[in-house]
Amino acid sequence: MKKKNVMTWAVAIATAVSGLTACNIDMPQQVDSSFETMTIKKADIELPYKFSARMKGQNDVTVTPQVSGQLMKICVTEGEQVKKGQVLFVIDQRNAQLELEAAQANLQAALAQENSAKLEYESNKNLFDKKIVSSYMLTNSENSYKQAQAAVAQARASVNRAKVNLGFCTITATVSGKIGEIPVRVGDQVSPMTQLTMLSGNTTMYAEISITEAVIESAVKEGMNAADIEKYVAQLPPATFVMKNGTEYPHKGRFTSLTGVVNATTGSLTAKILFPNPEGHLYSGIQGSVVMKFAEKDLIVVPQNAVIRLQDKSQVYKVQADSTATATEVTIEDTGNGKDFIITSGLNVGDKIVTTGANNVTEGQKVLFPGEVKSEK
Repeated sequence: MKKKNVMTWAVAIATAVSGLTACNIDMPQQVDSSFETMTIKKADIELPYKFSARMKGQNDVTVTPQVSGQLMKICVTEGEQVKKGQVLFVIDQRNAQLELEAAQANLQAALAQENSAKLEYESNKNLFDKKIVSSYMLTNSENSYKQAQAAVAQARASVNRAKVNLGFCTITATVSGKIGEIPVRVGDQVSPMTQLTMLSGNTTMYAEISITEAVIESAVKEGMNAADIEKYVAQLPPATFVMKNGTEYPHKGRFTSLTGVVNATTGSLTAKILFPNPEGHLYSGIQGSVVMKFAEKDLIVVPQNAVIRLQDKSQVYKVQADSTATATEVTIEDTGNGKDFIITSGLNVGDKIVTTGANNVTEGQKVLFPGEVKSEK
């Protein structure tokens, strides 16, 4: 009786399926999941290295007077772009002018004294030749003439010094650049200890970065001498300056120098990268990052979507010979391009891994099927 019921239900189900098929109604079918895979191979890649940096003008100059006096005139404003030789400040010139006039008068007196001593010496020499005066008188007049010549030289030096001091009363820009803060006002008494302003020579800027001792140690291991290091520095790739808000400065910089002394506190060397600043967009004190791209060879590089991050571990799904996936732990480094990771351990050339869809794979799941079109990268 039970067997007859089973047969009846089987016939009914078969009839229903035939009827649905006859009505062109598609029945649900099992669809195998599809994943993209790639075969591991080594490749060359450019890796960006970032260094914290602070901008400075190539010729930042602290402007201070070289003479004391009252500040009579401020010829520039804060933030103004100035040219080399342009007048910045004027200090009271009256005392310097009087000192120059006094020095010039002393020079005239010394010249007159020199002329008199010269005449006396020449006269005594003529008389000595005629044996009228003694050698003592001749020697005496000669010494007086030499003393007068020395007095003239001293007076002339005093005139030149007074001219220099008078020139110091007019302070000019030693480089082209931008004026910083001006903490003084007209009427202030200034001296060589007074800072009048900071002049940033901003036509060319340089970014200061710190490089660890490991760089030098690596150079030593490779047998590089000082000349080799200079040549290596000259051949380094262009650098990009990125401001704190992510803005990328349009002009590229060039690595120029390394300091010769390691900072005992930080254990690093200071390097300078020069950046042109034709539009004046860069200012001394701006902070950001210097990015330099270095070519690295024979690395295993995989797309980021192939790597599953599990807390402090990373894994990929390796495709076995039977087309099933097995989780494999790997160590990774970021390439900095937002797309790829470098695999430093866990994979070998020739291994096949899942890329797209890796986050949906379960251990032992079949990821490749006969006849399926597979995506290889």
